Amino acid sequence: MSMDDLPPAGARPQIPGAIAMHAPPLFRTEMDIADCEVDGRLPADLSGAFYRVGPDAQYPLAPGNIPFDGEGHASMFRFKDGHVSYKSRYVRNQRYMAQAEAHRILFPMYRNPHLDDPSVKGLTRGTSNTHIITYDGKLLAFKEDSPPVAMNPLTLETIDPVYTFDGQLESKTFTAHPKIDSENGNLIAFGYEAKGFNTDDVNVFEYTPQGRKIWSAWIKVPYIGMIHDFAVTRRHVIFLVIPLAIDLEQMQRGGIHWSWDGSKPTYFGVMRRGGDGSDIRWFKGPERSATHVMGAFEDGEKIYVDMEMSAYNPFPFMPMRDGVRWDPVKGASHITRLSVDLSDKSLTSYSMEPLYPHVGALPRQDDRYHTVPYRIGFLPCPDPTPAAGKPANAGYARFDNQTRATQFFDAGPGTLLAEACFAPRSKNAPEGHGYLMGVATRQHENGRCDLIILDAEHLDAGPVATVRLPGRIAGQIHGWWTAEEQLPTG
Repeated sequence: MSMDDLPPAGARPQIPGAIAMHAPPLFRTEMDIADCEVDGRLPADLSGAFYRVGPDAQYPLAPGNIPFDGEGHASMFRFKDGHVSYKSRYVRNQRYMAQAEAHRILFPMYRNPHLDDPSVKGLTRGTSNTHIITYDGKLLAFKEDSPPVAMNPLTLETIDPVYTFDGQLESKTFTAHPKIDSENGNLIAFGYEAKGFNTDDVNVFEYTPQGRKIWSAWIKVPYIGMIHDFAVTRRHVIFLVIPLAIDLEQMQRGGIHWSWDGSKPTYFGVMRRGGDGSDIRWFKGPERSATHVMGAFEDGEKIYVDMEMSAYNPFPFMPMRDGVRWDPVKGASHITRLSVDLSDKSLTSYSMEPLYPHVGALPRQDDRYHTVPYRIGFLPCPDPTPAAGKPANAGYARFDNQTRATQFFDAGPGTLLAEACFAPRSKNAPEGHGYLMGVATRQHENGRCDLIILDAEHLDAGPVATVRLPGRIAGQIHGWWTAEEQLPTG
């Protein structure tokens, strides 16, 4: 596939059964909406903030670029005292501020430094558009090719455009998917291409809830491929390297950082948490993509990771190195359990077990269970069993991994759903007892958006409340819930 075969800049590919990973471009609009209109009744025990971030291009994207290169636009639904308000702000990182001063794009191609304007040499080029969490009194926005950006959790004001944990961060990059330890609140993360562009180094590290680094290790990967997400258990750290691989020739021609190389295998890597990385074992698998973890756990020496997995490239806008056109069937993802038994010293490959028939991406769990055995997962996906002759509407599925029972919320025709986020009823509520929320884009209402709030134990009962918005809002890749008691005062 050539760059001419890619969708136009800013286009959202129309994939059968697709979900709304990001809404249509918002045209660079920041918003404050007080006392949003609500259908139904907001739950009395829902108090805190639902944060979201996604790409929203600061200036029109260059021809051949992809939507993932839009600047990070953060937003917040603030729930307090029975009311909800909405706020959105761009993440004002070094890239954003340099372009604002120049009044034009200075980083014209996704993760391709060869085309950067000479004036931005030495600046962090990350967009901060992929994920967002609260940590140590800060709101951190992530893009995996750069350090985090720190923001004020109440105002969304950028307070540190290159957050390095007071200089402790060794890696030049930082994952978009750090994990919070379920028992002590530590933050575990990594960076790939950690020593700079086109390096096969990965830095793995852990910080206390107060921001003090307690260990760091360096490892090498089999090849430079996307490591978007990872998994952490009580004793191990697990990576999956996929064949969305660096393409230097394509970049020299003016293209993006990645292309899908179907000749490469996948690698499932396991290392001891807290060690120096010398014990890492790489288990080989066939051509596959798996970008997001739903949950992970260990049972003795057996490691299990539940991920979305597709037969090959899941992104229609990512070039195919073999020249074939993208196939939406092969690119469709299913929740799949990957596993290895570390006690078998002769083992060289990992196992794959499909768990559910649902087709979808962006799975989530109760985020209190990142590093311990979990039971409940969620997934935005089309209805797996639509009525005969009827289209499969978008919805949210709930999975019970113990019983393999499922529930489904049907969002109805003409609606796209963003990734969902779980909010527990209380700090000590049982797993999965709380609310599932996500933004719905109403295609038949010119892209107007609502925030849907569901009882996470009874998705099929429909929304307990719907926060109605007057128009489109900033799009989203990932989001995060922070309870009231975890937010700063003021």
